[in-house]
Amino acid sequence: MINFAVGPVMMDEEIRSLGAQEIPYFRTPEFSALMKENETLMKQFMGAGEKARALFLTGSGTAAMEAAVLNLFTEKDRVLVVNGGSFGARFEKLCQVLQIPHETIYLESGKALRKEHLTAYEGQGFTGFLVNVHETSTGVYYDMDLIADFCRRNQLVLLVDAISSFLADDFQMEQWGVDLVLTGSQKALALPPGLSVLVLGERAVKRVQEHTVHSIYFDLKDYLKDGERGQTPYTPAVSVLIQLNRRLKRIAEKGLSAELDRIRRQAEDFREKIKSLPFEIMSESLSFGETPLHPTGVRPDGTPVSAYRIFEILKDEYDIFVCPNGGALADRIFRVGHMGHLTEADNDSLISALKDMQNRGLL
Repeated sequence: MINFAVGPVMMDEEIRSLGAQEIPYFRTPEFSALMKENETLMKQFMGAGEKARALFLTGSGTAAMEAAVLNLFTEKDRVLVVNGGSFGARFEKLCQVLQIPHETIYLESGKALRKEHLTAYEGQGFTGFLVNVHETSTGVYYDMDLIADFCRRNQLVLLVDAISSFLADDFQMEQWGVDLVLTGSQKALALPPGLSVLVLGERAVKRVQEHTVHSIYFDLKDYLKDGERGQTPYTPAVSVLIQLNRRLKRIAEKGLSAELDRIRRQAEDFREKIKSLPFEIMSESLSFGETPLHPTGVRPDGTPVSAYRIFEILKDEYDIFVCPNGGALADRIFRVGHMGHLTEADNDSLISALKDMQNRGLL
């Protein structure tokens, strides 16, 4: 099986073997030291400032999104949400559920965020900005320099979901003035799902400490306090945190730039090889984490080739996973991930399978 999904992704043998080991008791000095290492390395790879904090939440990326919105904003705030797909829509829904006053910048599928989208919101009294730097559902990678400049001019608290971008694209938290960035274990970290990491800048830490949160599990004040001694307030995903520690230290040994280059080369190799096949890349601005593809072929009966049907055939007949879409995009777009333990030889296997499908009249 080859997995080109955008999470969970392919894991290497060492990481998988760590997950098969007996889980140790974690309220120990040894585990606390491991957690402090995890915090140091996550801050380093996010480009965070010295006073930033990294918190570890056992839950999916959506849990981290909810915790972030809940702890940073109240009904006294007024935030802008970028919605260019299903994960931008999730930030919007969280604001609705948590009763955070907000307005939404809606983008067409596959379209980049541009300066003119922000112009109408200059100096309008907003206090926060929520964005998925890489909208995973459509493959669009947003311009963080543009966003950072807008937020600085308007003194906005900047919350960034980098779940499918971290380690696939460079991230400069302090340089961009990001107050809180979050990511998940099952993307480019190439670990099992179930762990989220939130990195908070100094201003975000202050807001968390000042806000009263009507939640037990998602009150980040407790994570800040317990994190000082290398622990979490509730039982964490111990085995995933051990895997995270090994993964981060291996990245540190080779250098962050080497990890970023590896995923970039994987993406560029695939994008070059797909050019001969009947697909259109459906994004104005691409992350190196994935490539969104729209099939342009027509079946013998005159109907367009279905993106979802391509996903099914690859899964059932070639033992290869790509990432389908749901809703209105189900038949229009599928996505090929470049994160995880993949090689250019794996790209060749996928291209070969697609060419075989073309020869069979399926593309």
